[in-house]
Parts: sequence; structure tokens; C-alpha cells
Amino acid sequence: MTQIVVSEPTVTVAAELPERCDRCGAAGKVRAFLPGGGDLTFCGHHANRYAETIRTCADRVVVESGFGWRAP
Repeated sequence: MTQIVVSEPTVTVAAELPERCDRCGAAGKVRAFLPGGGDLTFCGHHANRYAETIRTCADRVVVESGFGWRAP
């Protein structure tokens, strides 16, 4: 049996995220930096909807100050 270790991303808080959601174009609340390079920005709705996937796939996550991200 092979064990898979999933490390938690580094989470930081930013005063503001100027980017727009890559999914719907709304104001960005969470920006996820991926291990292979690149990043994705999510609005509040999509950040919470995909919280588990973001948490397991991202190396680093930036959350806008005051936003209640529901990542487990």
C-alpha cells in the first residue's frame, strides 16, 4: 500500500486582492498559487465551493482580509 502525503498550503492574508475571479469575473477573495507555476483567483462563492480542492492542490493561498474562507 502506498501512502500519499498531502501537505497544507501556506495561507497568508492580504489587505485586498485586485484580481477578478477566474471562474465568473467577480471580485477575487482567494488566490491559489499552484505547484507547477501559475495561479487561480476565486470570488467568495467559488472559493468556498472549491475550498477542499484548493487546499489540497495549492502550494500557497492568499486570502483577502475579512473574508471568511471555509477551508477545512
